[in-house]
Amino acid sequence: MKNQQKDNKSVIYWLLTGCALLFIMVLVGGITRLTDSGLSMSNYKLITGTIPPLNDAEWQDAFELYKQYPEYQKLHSHFTLEDFKSIYFWEWLHRVLGRLIGLVFIIPFIYFLVTKKLTKQTIKKCLVLLVLGAFQGFLGWYMVKSGLVDIPHVSHYRLAAHLTTAFLTFAATLWVALDLIYPKNKPRNIRFRNLIIVSYLILIVQIVYGAFVAGLKAGLIHNHWPLMNEGKFMHYTVHILDPFYKNLIENPSGIQFVHRILAYIVVVSIVILWLKARKMELTRLQTKSINALLILVGFQFLLGVLTILYAVPLWLGIAHQIGAFFLLSAMTFTLHRFSK
Repeated sequence: MKNQQKDNKSVIYWLLTGCALLFIMVLVGGITRLTDSGLSMSNYKLITGTIPPLNDAEWQDAFELYKQYPEYQKLHSHFTLEDFKSIYFWEWLHRVLGRLIGLVFIIPFIYFLVTKKLTKQTIKKCLVLLVLGAFQGFLGWYMVKSGLVDIPHVSHYRLAAHLTTAFLTFAATLWVALDLIYPKNKPRNIRFRNLIIVSYLILIVQIVYGAFVAGLKAGLIHNHWPLMNEGKFMHYTVHILDPFYKNLIENPSGIQFVHRILAYIVVVSIVILWLKARKMELTRLQTKSINALLILVGFQFLLGVLTILYAVPLWLGIAHQIGAFFLLSAMTFTLHRFSK
């Protein structure tokens, strides 16, 4: 009990602040992607990169550097300096937020260590969070690097790794905070908890495929629902690559089809959880978490349908990504409440 008291409210607030910043980071990252801003900063400077161009000469230098890379040469050769400034802003903000999150995690962590406000168990968990955060930053650099070579698009594999790691870093941070908010263990229903884990894993796979859809711009095709183009449940373009497995990971039509099917599976899995939970004796928080899951998955499904029908306008694309974020948050909270 004495050790538990070390994990005080300030530690919880610190972790929840990290969660909020990660949410903002994902939001800005989505805007950066949908506005094609991600390749506007062609160099990586950890310290000086936090300061944007401050005068006309510096802006011109940054623009000239951008002109040396494929995105300008093959896609944006019509850009003026003002056009460049608009996309530069979002990538700059995205990178600055990444550095801010690093400072927000590291500096308070050192302070809490020195003041001995963390238990050994919490220290281990926080070290894992720091590693995840550092890995997330590396993946961001690794992703951008893939779009600076021949093709002016980042690898959809690297985009998926970058985005999924951001989601998982958030989920892990939230989990550690929940461990401190609700330190007491209670009897658990292991079978039901395992069902939640299965749904959780399906949701993670769906998030990966959402990133694939974004990376290959697969949302700009087959803008019909519930069927694909020409009234087909599975359009012939879904399986045109050989060998077949490439359709599942490299073919935009195939990836969109998988994303559609997984959406139904996610909905069904959560409805099953909700129906089974109705027959159980639950705590107030367990009831609220299950109900929240049902509401959020319905809202997210609707956003997905609208995003496809309207060919991914900026606001709908962002709303759909935020919906996935909130759904993962609710799933993490639900799993925690049924695990302890």
